[in-house]
Amino acid sequence: MSKYLLRRLLISIPALLGISLVLFTVLALAPGDPFEELATNPNVPAEVRANLRAQFGLDDPIPVRYVRWVTAMLKGDWGFSFASRINVSTLIMQRLPTTLFVLGTAQLLGLLVALPVGIYSAVRPYSVFDQIATTFAFIGFSLPTFFTGLLFILFFSIYLDWLPFIYRADIAATGWRWVWEMARQAIMPIAVLGLFQGAAMTRFVRSAVLDVVRLDYVNTARSKGLSEKVTILKHVVRNALIPVVTLVALQIPGVFTGAIITEQIFRVPGIGSLLISAILSNDTPVIMSITFVFAVLVVLFNLIADLVYGWLDPRISVR
Repeated sequence: MSKYLLRRLLISIPALLGISLVLFTVLALAPGDPFEELATNPNVPAEVRANLRAQFGLDDPIPVRYVRWVTAMLKGDWGFSFASRINVSTLIMQRLPTTLFVLGTAQLLGLLVALPVGIYSAVRPYSVFDQIATTFAFIGFSLPTFFTGLLFILFFSIYLDWLPFIYRADIAATGWRWVWEMARQAIMPIAVLGLFQGAAMTRFVRSAVLDVVRLDYVNTARSKGLSEKVTILKHVVRNALIPVVTLVALQIPGVFTGAIITEQIFRVPGIGSLLISAILSNDTPVIMSITFVFAVLVVLFNLIADLVYGWLDPRISVR
């Protein structure tokens, strides 16, 4: 397993370098720069704008700027935010825990919904439960997250007045009261993301289990006298989870995209809302760092998926 992990890590490093090169080149070639607003200010001479561009290396060739950026990032210097006037690393670390909490909990909620519902639907195909689950699954992944979020706000916040629709990081409470308020304001964004992901994964889990449950070795396990519960959980589910892990890993970029929209709807102070504000203010260092953080998280989750492959199917780790 250690050699398998080392191989996956060695593959991830050039992947991250390639992603960073593409991201940096696209942003460098994009029109505009952080000092674009100074061009419309008559009080700022052209010489001052030229000196600022030279000071931050914006006039250097793209390969030189990329090498300088990679070297600085490896040293822990992620740049300086022109809009917030603080270091980018400090700005991201203030927002990243909130995003990871919402995303992680939402993905966990999706799995907790998809696995039991998908497995039971596959074991009892075309039953009443299967038809109801299929209907709700189609509804769940047909509605975009921004529409579901607005429906949740309209129903739970405006009509019923049960949950707050604005996520606040500075809750004036301590102890269990603080935990309760944090949980209340996180329910709707987590539910919007989690149910959307869970609906899509439910259909995939059902399809994967249906493919496995009809194989010969499952019938052999039943003929040997194993109970239905042991046969399904021990012999069917473990083999059916391999394609499900692939789906979860491939859904990670979509989860981040949905998180950006959800954070805007519920005013969640995460890196998704930070990315939107950085794009609007043309804050290139923040945009580059956030997109690279997203890329690192995607590669990390795919690496975790590879490790889960090795646990589910030991043959993979010895190849």
